[in-house]
Amino acid sequence: MEKSILITGATGGIGRAVAYLLASKGYSLYLHYNQNEQAMKTLLKELEPFGKDYLPIRCDLGKKGDYKNIINSIFSIDGIVHTSGISHYGLFTDIQDEMVESLWDIHVSSIMYISRDLLPKMLSKQEGNIIVISSIWGQIGASMEVAYSTVKGAQIAFVKALSKELAFNGIRVNGIAPGAVDTNMMASFTQEEKTSIQGEIPMGRMARPEEIAESVLFLLSEKSSYMTGQILSLNGGWSV
Repeated sequence: MEKSILITGATGGIGRAVAYLLASKGYSLYLHYNQNEQAMKTLLKELEPFGKDYLPIRCDLGKKGDYKNIINSIFSIDGIVHTSGISHYGLFTDIQDEMVESLWDIHVSSIMYISRDLLPKMLSKQEGNIIVISSIWGQIGASMEVAYSTVKGAQIAFVKALSKELAFNGIRVNGIAPGAVDTNMMASFTQEEKTSIQGEIPMGRMARPEEIAESVLFLLSEKSSYMTGQILSLNGGWSV
């Protein structure tokens, strides 16, 4: 039976890898993006050979109420993969109110609102999946990334709490906490800083977006049918 999945942040490094892998496995997709229309056009072109339905949905998850563009565009849904995110690096004492609000809105509020409003469609089927891409910093925290660590920790709490509420209804809620991933989110780091980070990772390298996508596919599949409320730590041994 064909299944439909919403991917938020589908033009980002992880979101794009997830979209490509799921499309290759026969899923129909709702593809959320914010501003990068060219990236979405390129993604749709890449997915075209797989021959399913791929609906792009544009909205700004940092703008109050804009998430409703997603809700109003979705008819049937079997799963949600929350990959949207922004980063912030700097001293906690220097962070501006606007950045705190943006981090919270994109990483926490939008996930709660979108999941809440789409859950009735999954509850009517008595099955579904919600997957949240969190971060290693949500588990152990990071200096110079206090606000980012905070919202990523909130995502993990959301996964654990909601999984208990929905388990009896056949809906599973899980998360993935990657370490350093080789995406544009690392663009603000110098090559020297990237090399230093890789030196701290026992496996000696960053994760590839495709590796995160494979874990998403696993969590959506029947292979993980007895798994809910769990956070998969994909960090190359950075935190054990």
